Amino acid sequence: MTPVRNCGPEWLDSRLSAGGLVILDGAMGTELEARGVPMHSMVWSSAALVTHPEVIRAAHADYIRAGAEVIITNTFSAGRHMLEPAGMGDQVRNVNRRAVELAKEARDEAAEGPVAIAGSICEWVHTESAWREPNNLSAALREQAGLLAEAGVDLIALEMCQRPGSSPLAIEAALETGLPVWVGISCKRSPGTGRLVTFDPPHSDLDELVAMVADRAISVINVMHSPIEDTAAGISTVQRHWNGPIGAYPESGYFIMPNWQFVDVIDPADLVREAQTWVDQGVQLLGGCCGLGPQHVKALKQAFS
Repeated sequence: MTPVRNCGPEWLDSRLSAGGLVILDGAMGTELEARGVPMHSMVWSSAALVTHPEVIRAAHADYIRAGAEVIITNTFSAGRHMLEPAGMGDQVRNVNRRAVELAKEARDEAAEGPVAIAGSICEWVHTESAWREPNNLSAALREQAGLLAEAGVDLIALEMCQRPGSSPLAIEAALETGLPVWVGISCKRSPGTGRLVTFDPPHSDLDELVAMVADRAISVINVMHSPIEDTAAGISTVQRHWNGPIGAYPESGYFIMPNWQFVDVIDPADLVREAQTWVDQGVQLLGGCCGLGPQHVKALKQAFS
């Protein structure tokens, strides 16, 4: 097989180059919620880095014990563009560094083999926030990427990339660290047309977004935080523009701000059956997003190890 682009530590590149599979972790925010941690009304699980760090560490450790070989830091909503509108702008440095420390501590505690740490960044901005202005957003994304790199993550995982005006800013900020960059796109079928669009309004065309991000020096594209029933179509869309490694970590349930609704969450055995379809399509990285926990990761590990 053709060697993959730099995707992370050497063991991870070697696995992917050989056509092997890598098991990712599951959701952090919804797992914390399932363990009784209250979600902040604006930044969800990021506040737990201040209030419940021990639960975050325990969740990371449980994912590793379940078989996760890549764990993602609890920093999805920890950029200045998200924390400052919530009145937590003075916490940006501390929470990002603490998130990486907790992931490292969990790895030291639970790992029996290699485990990579991915630093999560999201371009999402609160409605009517001044951080929507491109220069402001770019500065916040660069700050967070730099903090995660400084704290020692192995790679940057951009999550829920879906806005043509914002995703390039996130990619540029992540690439400036010199670390491998994974891009996570979120999609669903438009009720009116059935075409694949990005998750949140204004619902950009997925094909156009993928074509744009695939043209950059990234390492992996993940179809993530997408309905399980739409994931295979999302993978096919990615494959029209991208010949590098592809991952899949879908959601199950639904969100009503600020809480996840654990309704009709897929059974781990059923997730494995769906994942086999994605593996048959060529997916090499498997995990879970909102609603999916250690039991789902364990089932994926047992099925695909």
